[in-house]
Amino acid sequence: MDPTLTLKTGTSWPDAWQRCLGIAPEAFRDDRVLNLWNGTWQKDGRVLPAVSPVDGSPIAGPPRLDGTTAHRAVCAALDQHRAWRHLSLAERRARVAATLDALTEHRTLLALLLVWEIGKPWRLAQADVDRAIDGVRWYVDGIEPMLAGRSPLDGPVSNIASWNYPMSVLVHALLVQSLAGNAVIAKTPTDGGVACLTLACALAAREGVPVTLVSGSGSELSQALVRAPEIGCVSFVGGRDTGAAVATAVADLGKPHVLEQEGLNTWGIWNYSDWDTFTGVIPKLFDYGKQRCTAYPRFVVQRHLFDAFLAAYLPAVRTLRVGHPLAVERPDDPYPELDFGPVINAAKAKELQDQVAVAIERGAVPLHRATPDDARFLPGQGTSAYVQPVTLLNPPSSSPLHHAEPFGPVDTIVLVDTEAELLAAMNASNGALVATLSTDDRATYERLAPHIRAFKVGHGTPRSRGDRDELFGGLGASWRGAFVGGDLLVRAVTRGPQGERLPGNFPEYQLLP
Repeated sequence: MDPTLTLKTGTSWPDAWQRCLGIAPEAFRDDRVLNLWNGTWQKDGRVLPAVSPVDGSPIAGPPRLDGTTAHRAVCAALDQHRAWRHLSLAERRARVAATLDALTEHRTLLALLLVWEIGKPWRLAQADVDRAIDGVRWYVDGIEPMLAGRSPLDGPVSNIASWNYPMSVLVHALLVQSLAGNAVIAKTPTDGGVACLTLACALAAREGVPVTLVSGSGSELSQALVRAPEIGCVSFVGGRDTGAAVATAVADLGKPHVLEQEGLNTWGIWNYSDWDTFTGVIPKLFDYGKQRCTAYPRFVVQRHLFDAFLAAYLPAVRTLRVGHPLAVERPDDPYPELDFGPVINAAKAKELQDQVAVAIERGAVPLHRATPDDARFLPGQGTSAYVQPVTLLNPPSSSPLHHAEPFGPVDTIVLVDTEAELLAAMNASNGALVATLSTDDRATYERLAPHIRAFKVGHGTPRSRGDRDELFGGLGASWRGAFVGGDLLVRAVTRGPQGERLPGNFPEYQLLP
């Protein structure tokens, strides 16, 4: 901890909370946020205590509803849906555009809430807000041809998303779904983002967008948010265990669905020599501590290139900047430039640290372990949610780090000798969202890439979820239901011609765009 660091002026949690109270008093109380359903802010639900991953200090917790109240909220959303779907497109577009203007006006506060609630560094928090606003504007400007010959669903869209991208994934989806003619429901992620989402939804509700925002445990609310007959579509972003249960429910009920699940995204190295380019990419791959669905936590490296790989990788990973996202040397200094801050909570930090320790006990070789001495912390702040970068060689097959996404700043490396081993190691998780193959020979890339089970495969460059007209999905167990991005997102939440087969990964068929 650096005794010379202090909190940037005007960025404390009490400062942010007071600004929320002033901007949206209908949605915030002195001690809690409210749920939004039936078009009004409701003081219901049992508020759970919560702490910021940044320093362990208390912040607003989610007001968790019971299943019965959640079903009442869903029924009210159906009434909103039936009215909204008959509104003219011009009116829907005007209301969504007005919401974007309001989000733009308060983008700094929305970003600050993301820092405190989910630990994003300032640059990435702002990017999350801006990607939501800019992405939805693209749809507002070009929605007419996307809706040609299509109609809204029979009921509202239910959104259950992870905590890592409240704005650019969840709010973005809500606003595009409503633009397409649907009322929308969002469940606040259990692990963080309640204040940011409450403010964003308050701004949307003021403009007449039919949004419902509720909090609660997934198991208790699934009957209402997934299985209720009133729901027209389920949109889910999260882990495979929860996603599998949702997938079973929507398949049984025949509901339209978009289920984005985790996968082990891999980066392969085969007959490669452009190490300067590779070194420049490594720090970017650690953005937000690899708590992203498109992070690359696994490198599959040709054995005879391992020395060159290490010479390029280790100097880059040693440059990573970790610490308190709001700690500065002088109160009026610019926000610090960090690669990442904490992981989402202390429990996740311990889980990662335990997984690393067990993997090493069972034979993994630690190649790099940063220490807290290199991090930027305020004097006396809590640091239990911080994990320093770790790199392990050959995690044992008994370790979760061998086959699953760690969702934290832990890299693993697997060495291979043949192309068959390369492909097997890159496909270790039965499907992924993204992958990359670095090889000097374009023909080798063209020959191997089709055998990598990822929706997007880069040639020496990372792939991302994308924005605007870039499509997104997953192969294997990493995705269920309709693919999204561009006009596919609109098609996923509207009805088209009779017998239409949407591009996606369904139990009965897989159709690539």
